[in-house]
Amino acid sequence: MRRHTLVAGALLCVAWPAAAQIDLSGSWAAKNFEDAMERGAGPNPLDFAGLPFNESGRAKALSYSQSQLSMPERICAFYTQWHMMIGPFSLKIWNEQDPLTGKTAAWVIGGWETRGPMTIWMDGRPHPSPNAPHTQTGFTTGKWDGDVLSAVTTHMKTGYARRNGAPISDQAVITQHFIRHGDMLTVTGMLEDPVYLAEPYYITRTFVLTQNMVNAAGPPCIPGDEGVEEGRVPHYLPGKNPFLDEMFRIYHIPQEAALGGPETMYPAFREKLKDKFVIPPKCTRNCGAGGN
Repeated sequence: MRRHTLVAGALLCVAWPAAAQIDLSGSWAAKNFEDAMERGAGPNPLDFAGLPFNESGRAKALSYSQSQLSMPERICAFYTQWHMMIGPFSLKIWNEQDPLTGKTAAWVIGGWETRGPMTIWMDGRPHPSPNAPHTQTGFTTGKWDGDVLSAVTTHMKTGYARRNGAPISDQAVITQHFIRHGDMLTVTGMLEDPVYLAEPYYITRTFVLTQNMVNAAGPPCIPGDEGVEEGRVPHYLPGKNPFLDEMFRIYHIPQEAALGGPETMYPAFREKLKDKFVIPPKCTRNCGAGGN
């Protein structure tokens, strides 16, 4: 009886292995054919289609002027960790080991000149108090769900959901899943923001393992005077944004689609617009591989 019990216990150990952990370390080249405008030159001003804005988010986005980035005090300001999902840059990932146990205490995703490094703490530490200081890098914890690394980032400063000024508040939470298939790495991101978004916003992107070294940090940022008037934050007053009709003028996309909102995320929204949309005679900007 005792022998049978030992054998059964051994079989159970074989049948129920510990949770899988995948090696994510290496240099990962970004594949920017997905959402190419977003990850290349950047989206058009006021192209907010597919963003689940609430009224506050839309109002904030319409007040944004790109000249804000030229203000001396903002020139070297990083984007938040959401820029990993929308920026054009590749990733370099490595693990930090506990010196006593050899276990992975954290995964680190190196930064660029646009984004600070992300440290994904794997040692079970809790997120800080809601009143703790917020930074551009935020605070991230992770755990393995089988062979998928899930990470949650909080305590970020305000930032952008898109590079055309679509806002993210300091109350936003990012949930990411890192899924490796051989030399392919898929990263899915969910952005939740109780201040500016009515529903969660999702993005998926792909990276490919490369032998070429990917930088883990950009060069030092040197502030420069680009001629922005001191003591003034460039912005547009309500109803004064000069790009309100740009998406309609170039692509015939109605304002109700271009200015975003929860319903613009779903395929059924096309049915609502199909009788209003007229194909423009010629594409002159952001026309795909053969365009300008």
